[in-house]
Amino acid sequence: MAGLIKKNFPQCTVIFLGRTYTKDVIALSKHVDEFVNYDEIEKSEKKQQKTIIKKYNADVIVHVFPKKEIAFLAKSSGISKRVGTTNRLYHWFTCNKLIFLSRKKSSLHESQLNLKLLKFLNIQTSFSIDEIGSFYGFTKIPILPSPLNSLINTGKFNLILHPKSKGSAKEWGLENFGTLINVLPAEKYTIFISGTAEDGKQMQDFLHSFPQVINLTGKLSLQQFIAFISQCDALVAASTGPLHIAAALNKKAIGLFSPKKPIHPGRWMPLGKKAHYLVFDKACEKCADKQNCDCISKINPMHVVNLLEQDETI
Repeated sequence: MAGLIKKNFPQCTVIFLGRTYTKDVIALSKHVDEFVNYDEIEKSEKKQQKTIIKKYNADVIVHVFPKKEIAFLAKSSGISKRVGTTNRLYHWFTCNKLIFLSRKKSSLHESQLNLKLLKFLNIQTSFSIDEIGSFYGFTKIPILPSPLNSLINTGKFNLILHPKSKGSAKEWGLENFGTLINVLPAEKYTIFISGTAEDGKQMQDFLHSFPQVINLTGKLSLQQFIAFISQCDALVAASTGPLHIAAALNKKAIGLFSPKKPIHPGRWMPLGKKAHYLVFDKACEKCADKQNCDCISKINPMHVVNLLEQDETI
């Protein structure tokens, strides 16, 4: 969204209001001029919150991720144009530009849906999946510290496997990741396992079973992890943040998905020049019926290998 705004209005200032955990990702984009941490604002008293928002002299606020408290804060702070969707009742009282947008029934990707919120600018907001990847503007990549940089083997294919999702997505399963590790030739691939410290504890036995892989779990800050991804060749994961970061950095990003709505790849596939996704059965009857289904675990590891071996040029 920031990239599309800057394309049409290059002189404008784009401020991103987000949670702490988004800061290092937003910092990558050349299209965002300033980051405002809502976690810090939220701790302040109501009067102080209004003072903080007013100092930015914003002309417009677009409620991409709707939150009632922010909607009322934007109105009370005097932001002149406040854009929200019609399907949030409180937006009818707090916004003066309402856009009809039904995510639940839409077949569009999440990014395509978000761009629809910019229709009030009277600019083109309909783009293909391939076109949207050009709007990231992720040019401000942090430098990877030398101790971590030394782990990258320039003579091999450096691959990150991110098996866990902290419950945010259906997982492929450690057994499948184990099979993938075993079929990838050690003389060609340097394999890293990423995740949180808690992920590392949960995967302790798994990690001990593969002494040839390099365990990164709990060892990197988000900024360091982003820098590390930028130096690797590919990342394999379920529908998680690291998958989308890798795709945005134009790394080979292979996403493993369930076809069940609303977590299906049509809504959440990674976007980038070298991004891919796999499902076992797009027409899975259980998933179509929104039943509990583990068909994602049936994705053949060799399909992942085929994508890794596929030659791609930018």
